[in-house]
Amino acid sequence: MSDRSRYDLIVAGVARPAADGAMVAVREPATGQVLAEVARAGAPDVDDALGAAAAAFDAGVWADEPATARGRVLARVAGLLREHAEDLARLEARNAGKPIGDARWEVGAAADTFEYYAGAADKFFGEVVPVADPGLDVVLREPVGPCALIVPWNFPLLIASWKVAPALVCGNPVVLKPASLTPLTALRLGELLVDAGVPAPCVSVLPGPGSVVGDALVADPRVAKVSFTGETATGAAILQTAAPNITRVSLELGGKSACVVFADADWRRAAAETPLAVFGNAGQDCCARSRILVERPVHDAFVEAFTARTRALRVDDPLDERTEVGPLISDAQRRVSLDYLELGAQEGARLVCGGRVPERAGSFLEPAVLVDVDNRMRVAQEEIFGPVACVIPFDGEEEAVRLANDVPYGLSGSIWTSDLGRAIRVSRAIRTGVLSVNSNRSVRTETPFGGFKRSGLGRELGMHALAHYTEVKNVFFCSGSRPAR
Repeated sequence: MSDRSRYDLIVAGVARPAADGAMVAVREPATGQVLAEVARAGAPDVDDALGAAAAAFDAGVWADEPATARGRVLARVAGLLREHAEDLARLEARNAGKPIGDARWEVGAAADTFEYYAGAADKFFGEVVPVADPGLDVVLREPVGPCALIVPWNFPLLIASWKVAPALVCGNPVVLKPASLTPLTALRLGELLVDAGVPAPCVSVLPGPGSVVGDALVADPRVAKVSFTGETATGAAILQTAAPNITRVSLELGGKSACVVFADADWRRAAAETPLAVFGNAGQDCCARSRILVERPVHDAFVEAFTARTRALRVDDPLDERTEVGPLISDAQRRVSLDYLELGAQEGARLVCGGRVPERAGSFLEPAVLVDVDNRMRVAQEEIFGPVACVIPFDGEEEAVRLANDVPYGLSGSIWTSDLGRAIRVSRAIRTGVLSVNSNRSVRTETPFGGFKRSGLGRELGMHALAHYTEVKNVFFCSGSRPAR
């Protein structure tokens, strides 16, 4: 599977070339070499996919299946993902530049996601509402309709699973648009969905440029729901494009998350564990704790320990089992990080380690640590999406909260403290969608994930995600006049 050199589109469950025959080369970030040739979808392919999805939805091909039956199909998807886990992990590692250990975890997490929603299929309940009038009032959850699911290049298979699984289990056809740089595991997922028993007209996977495929999907009135993960400016444009059709939209966008380390914390443990919360996936993570706020009494010691751990990170070939940090997705994305490092120096920040381009093929960059950073600097305010950490000192709880909140984003973050009362106060005060205390992991399959402010709208994961893929219908059954007492 991982050695295939050509991939077609999947349109209504069938692999086929693009209508105009267009192909695009997909490159391997670790080498810069062509990994595969992939069909590039255009507007006619979008029309075909949406035509099939809309017709299938109107006919109830999938939506009318019992929820338990849909759940069994998703359980089979989870099984197929596990059956092909190693091939999928190697494909993801090569296409996205991920360390193979991370890629294996992500494939497993994708399988867990399908398994979770398989189990949730018959547990997403409606309601019976007591009303004053004589009769019975029920609230139903019905599938919303064809869903356009647009995923980014940083976690291609995992984020696809976050969207595809809840959309399908609610009875909706899906049109998945992977990022042009990383379409390979999405195309394999499309094949596995059909193999598992999802009706063919309900599955399309359309790699292609966002300016063509993405725009066509978002603007089409046959699309009932758009779910997008990506950068904030594109999310804002999607809202504008979807507005004339009143299309339902959920967005998971950028972040500039804070890791807040108080002096009473186990700061040595925080310094040892936090580097991979910033530099994991080469910093290409909207949840990256790229602003590290450290209380002044332990600031210098923390920086020393954090920098030592950062220098020790193994930046190497994604297929090497020892690698902790792989390449960035492209030379262009690496250039963004280098430009921000130059900007940081101009703003007065000081580089204490990293920031060097290794003498090797591929878009590698040594993880960089900036100190003497003021939170008003652009390197502290703007999402870099690369391996760059800003360390910022603070004095006391009030300033920590103020600095954590003083960015346009509110997606993720961590708080390190041994004081339970402080942990409660600060976690309530920080305006962000997900937080963890004395931990760097805040995203779990079972819990809602999403952001405040310019980090997005709506929630993924957990039972909360199902609400975004359903419409609420209220039905009142009149029983006639009230019975005599």
